Amino acid sequence: MTDPSERLVNPQPQPEDRLDQSLRPKSLADLIGQDRVKENLAILIAAARQREEPLDHVLLYGPPGLGKTTIAHILANEMGVNIKITAGPAIERPGDLAAILTNLRAGDVLFIDEVHRLGRAIEEVLYPAMEDFALDIIIGKGPSARSIRLKLPRFTVIGATTRLALVTAPLRARFGAVYRLNFYDLPAMHEIVRRAAGVLGVEAEPEGVDEIARRARGTPRVALRLLRRVRDYAEVRADGTITRPVAEEALNLLDVDTLGLDEMDRRVLRTIIEKYNGGPVGLSTIAASISEEQDTIMDVVEPYLMQLGFLERTPQGRVATRRAYEHLNLPYQQDGQQGRLF
Repeated sequence: MTDPSERLVNPQPQPEDRLDQSLRPKSLADLIGQDRVKENLAILIAAARQREEPLDHVLLYGPPGLGKTTIAHILANEMGVNIKITAGPAIERPGDLAAILTNLRAGDVLFIDEVHRLGRAIEEVLYPAMEDFALDIIIGKGPSARSIRLKLPRFTVIGATTRLALVTAPLRARFGAVYRLNFYDLPAMHEIVRRAAGVLGVEAEPEGVDEIARRARGTPRVALRLLRRVRDYAEVRADGTITRPVAEEALNLLDVDTLGLDEMDRRVLRTIIEKYNGGPVGLSTIAASISEEQDTIMDVVEPYLMQLGFLERTPQGRVATRRAYEHLNLPYQQDGQQGRLF
């Protein structure tokens, strides 16, 4: 069984990604791509500044690696306030959240990653904090127990999630601004890689930058990871300059193809096509066939394959599309109804 964290194109954060902190844009003007979200955030910031109020609560959702944490830092920086970072699974007890909230200052940003994984009891504490800027605490036990309400300074909660459907309706309703981040297009990815190469002091030709951008799955986190690997290859096997041939050789050696698919992506597609005639086939069957976890396939592999139009989810199961056959150089014939391979 493959460890998903070992995949070079895995969009989830990895320990080595801490090196990317210096590459993060510090202001909204420096943020590349996500133009619609950026325009809406600019209006949100300008309005809050005019009223001299903290930002409204913001919920960011979308696939991992697209910049939700980066945007939270930008918002705090644009407003000139501090940011406190935590994650849903890290807040285990209501007292943990109470300790965080009571340490916030007026206008501060509380960034909660994986907000969909907050426990129900934690959410009950968060509701009045977000809505009334108050913290309800119960002192004592039994008949002598009493509730007191602590006033909190006005602050901003920025939540991030990869699975919006798992955010409870009451919590979602308390976010005044909800924005979806989409995969980046090629021009934006090219600019992200070019800027990162400049910050890292890597000499890269436009064609070499373009090759990395095309294979980065529309995800900045993956692009920066590939850039570091190609830089290493260029320094060891070439003269240190990232050209298109150098980038192609490095990425082919890393088993990342021209569309950013790696061995696991291709194994899932080949299993559906070669073992199950292109589908439909159930997720559990695919997982058992390639000895992988169902969650790994659903959360890590499928989103990008669906974005490319290589895979469809139907009530009967997963179906490989004509484009998947063409990418893998496999013959495709349609039987008139389900588009299966004879």
